[in-house]
Amino acid sequence: MIQKFLDISLKKGGKHRPLYQQLEAEIIQLICRGTLKPGQLLPSSRELAQSLKLSRKTVVATYDELNAQGWVETWDRSGVYVSDHLPDTTDRVIKEDSEKLTQNSQPGYLLIIKQADEPIATNPNIDNDTPGATAPRYRIDDGFPDPRIAPIEQIIREFRRFGKGHLTNRLLMYGPEQGSYRLRGELAQFLNRTRGLKVTEREILITKGTQMAIYLTAQVLIRPGDTVFVPEPGYRDANQAFKLAGANLVFIPVDKEGMDVDRIEQLCKKKTPRMIYIIPHHHRPTTVTLSAERRMRLMNLASKYRFALLEDDYDFDYHFTSDPLFPLASMDTGRHVIYAGSFCKSIAPGIRIGFMVAPEAVINEAGAIRKLIDRQGERLLEEATAELLSTGEISRHLKKSHKIYQERLENTCRLLQEQLGEYLTFDRPNGGLAIWAAYRKHINAGTVALNAGKLGLNISDGSNYFFQPDIAMSNDFIRIGFCSLNETEMAGAIGIWKQALSSFAKK
Repeated sequence: MIQKFLDISLKKGGKHRPLYQQLEAEIIQLICRGTLKPGQLLPSSRELAQSLKLSRKTVVATYDELNAQGWVETWDRSGVYVSDHLPDTTDRVIKEDSEKLTQNSQPGYLLIIKQADEPIATNPNIDNDTPGATAPRYRIDDGFPDPRIAPIEQIIREFRRFGKGHLTNRLLMYGPEQGSYRLRGELAQFLNRTRGLKVTEREILITKGTQMAIYLTAQVLIRPGDTVFVPEPGYRDANQAFKLAGANLVFIPVDKEGMDVDRIEQLCKKKTPRMIYIIPHHHRPTTVTLSAERRMRLMNLASKYRFALLEDDYDFDYHFTSDPLFPLASMDTGRHVIYAGSFCKSIAPGIRIGFMVAPEAVINEAGAIRKLIDRQGERLLEEATAELLSTGEISRHLKKSHKIYQERLENTCRLLQEQLGEYLTFDRPNGGLAIWAAYRKHINAGTVALNAGKLGLNISDGSNYFFQPDIAMSNDFIRIGFCSLNETEMAGAIGIWKQALSSFAKK
């Protein structure tokens, strides 16, 4: 048993993840590959520490995280076992290993570029700066970071340095459509360290935010008439991108453990989807996290039915109760996952640096399409971002903002409970930048938003969370972004919100 762990490779030093997180990722890989099976006893913390030459505290911390995330179960006086609730992946691993996938081989889904002419609807709830309009006193947004704490001065400093240095002429000319080579290299190291990925710069395309990555993926993969499974409630703009590419959308319910994988499996038996779009971490809008058991089952289904998974890396950097579960992309042995994310939610929405991670063949196809609609990104901004990744400035910002946002989460939950408890219900999220709340049955979200607007508060009317009109009209939910307002501002906003709700007070 111990011998199987001797192949684990851990890297020491300040540039690498903490050892307990590295060990955590390695054990998850062993589980996903079927080396460790459901119900199997793991070595004791003392045995594993001795075999890997680690401190026992490191192994205990690893087992604690794996237990919190649902990968293992701890039984008093018996030991630590791989969770019985996880599926056995042996058949999947044998199948994928037999294909002998190489770094440059095509993934299990075909590469198809598609042009579409279906009109796309605009998002009625996006913030606009309309000339002549009266600005609200407060805005409770969908879950944005606070630009006031972002490292803007550092970005501007590096922007100026690259704009005046000996590289200026080169950086102000055309560059690769895939994005800055240096940024892709630094980003590969960052994602490998923080997400447990194993990618190189050749498997990364720099985009202007996650939305561009979603759009490019849709254009590369989807043919008219293809079926795409999407969560409901879900992200409207992603659904619009799939519709524009000609997809038929099938809506999958979301509960407290994430997308309903039972439903996905039932539907796959009738018709295999071309792709499934999923936000496994802090799902938008409900904030739930896909459980470990469902993650493994979904990966097994992707292998069996050979569909693509588009994984949206939403709010990954902000988890407040334990370490986040690693992305699906970190356990992707069959090259089924396209991974999309950005720094827009960790730095500021206006910093349009995003990324798409996929097999090199897919990246090349996506880069060719990107070149047609947006020749390349902002090279100076990309080089500045690369420098901040290299120096650790972004990591320091994430650490600082994590503490601030956790405090704001606690403050907002307290205010909601004290001031609005009779009007709505909510669960404290484990992470992310927003709270998902439901108005009580006698309250209409649209009416509340209208009342609040007259009083100087901009809040959602609840219409943007469900894509199917019949469902959207019958659900009164609201996402409460808690990060972009400080404690005083949030208290003022909730005070106005309470006034807007006063007409619904029970007599």
